Amino acid sequence: MSDVTVTSLSNLRNEVRYGDDHTLVTDEPLSADGEDAGPDPYTLLLAALGSCISMTTTLYARRKNWPLERVIVRLRQERIHAADCVECTRTSEGYVQRIQRSVTFEGNLDEEQRARLQEIAHKCPVHKTLTSEIAITELKE
Repeated sequence: MSDVTVTSLSNLRNEVRYGDDHTLVTDEPLSADGEDAGPDPYTLLLAALGSCISMTTTLYARRKNWPLERVIVRLRQERIHAADCVECTRTSEGYVQRIQRSVTFEGNLDEEQRARLQEIAHKCPVHKTLTSEIAITELKE
C-alpha cells in the first residue's frame, strides 16, 4: 500500500510527501496559470506508467539472464473524441484519454527476447491498474 499526502502551497503548486520523508513539488505549466515549478498531474501519471514498464521489463530480463542494457519508454497522453478512438470498446460518446507509448530495449537481445519484453511491458502493475476498473473512495483515518 502506498500513502501520499498532497498539500497546497501557493497558486497551483503542491508539495507531495511520500515514503520516509520524501517530497516533490507538482505544478501546472505557465500556459495553464501555474508557475512551472514541477511536473503536472498527467506528467506524473505518464512517469508512473513509464517507470513501471521499465522496472517490470528490467526485472524480467534480469531473471532470465538476458543482456538488457537499457529501457527507454516514450509516452504521450491526449484527450480525444470517443468517436475518433478505433481502440475504444467501452466508450462511444464524449471523450476518452489516450496514452500512446513506445518501448525500446537496448542490448544484445534477439528478436524473440525483444518480442517477449514487449509483451511483458503490457503486464506491468500500473498498466494493469490503468486498464482495470478503479474505485476511488473516502479515506477513513
